Amino acid sequence: MERVTVLNADAHQVLHQVSLQHAVAMLYRDVARVHEAVPGRRFGPYPQPHSLVLVSYVYTRWLYQRSGPLPCTLANVLRRDGHACAYCGRPASTRDHIVPRSRGGPTSWLNLVAACAECNGYKRDRTPEQAGMQLRIQPFVPAPADLRPR
Repeated sequence: MERVTVLNADAHQVLHQVSLQHAVAMLYRDVARVHEAVPGRRFGPYPQPHSLVLVSYVYTRWLYQRSGPLPCTLANVLRRDGHACAYCGRPASTRDHIVPRSRGGPTSWLNLVAACAECNGYKRDRTPEQAGMQLRIQPFVPAPADLRPR
């Protein structure tokens, strides 16, 4: 699935990535303009975007000035692990408890990793050792700067 990078109105700050379909919808609604296009590719009247720049500036100071620990959500775990499966390296869409909850594992930064659906389904309610799988990353508690879009 193709992803399109979304930049803030100043074109310096990366906010996130969206699907190509979402990007075209943003262009149609006039909330963004094409910043970089894929050469020779078009979607109707629009060049296929590689990146978009928002028309209006989005104030994001709150994202980087949180007080207290960051919530251990699916989105934050995926962001921390670079949207890559901790077991095989393919694109991840789920999170996995290293020590399964059924075995007393907590829902915490140090017990969660990003995982693709295939690896998560294969591992099921086993530890990586029991499933014959090896972690490619070491989970850690991120600081707000670790979760900034790159």
